[in-house]
Amino acid sequence: MTARKLLKGILLGGFLLATAKDSINMSQANNQTVSSPPGREVITLGGGCFWCIEAVFNELKGVERVESGYSGGSAVNPSYRQVCSGTTGHAEVVQVTFDPKIISLRDILGVFFTVHDPTTLNRQGPDVGTQYRSAIFYANEEQKRIAESYIAQLDQTKVFSGKIVTQVVPLKSFSKAEDYHQNYLATHPDDPYIVYNDLPKLENLRKQLPELYKEK
Repeated sequence: MTARKLLKGILLGGFLLATAKDSINMSQANNQTVSSPPGREVITLGGGCFWCIEAVFNELKGVERVESGYSGGSAVNPSYRQVCSGTTGHAEVVQVTFDPKIISLRDILGVFFTVHDPTTLNRQGPDVGTQYRSAIFYANEEQKRIAESYIAQLDQTKVFSGKIVTQVVPLKSFSKAEDYHQNYLATHPDDPYIVYNDLPKLENLRKQLPELYKEK
């Protein structure tokens, strides 16, 4: 069985299906940095350049909003130029708001681990630096528990040839990126970076997990 097939099995199989407990309203436990709309959850994810991660999650059923931004560092309201310098401690991230009655946090994480390599430290494809690190910024202890459990299952079943280095850390702040970064694939479909790095990931995911994609 290939790693991709095994990951799909984990995502959709029995031992990682969301339980009723996993589907509680996370907004009841959110810290002050995240304000979830009633009946919705928010998770913040870093997996390389935020353009690609944003594009993928915008296509998923149950996802209502995806914003590109910066988390994990000390700078207040950093600019893209500052984050790219690697001196702020921030990572490029997307903040995903979703309806847990339609898509679970485990499904969100399954997609996240499908579209980036969580075994490469501070690197995704051509992008190198701590700002491109793999990270899950949790809003509450329940999200932490689910993320750590999911990663443990992936490592245990050896879905990836290397050990997962994804950080699981509390979300202390989220700074929305500049407007021109938002919905980047839709507004820059012919950008060479999008064509060669992002569109293939979207196409592969559509083939692997068609049941999670929004109907057009």
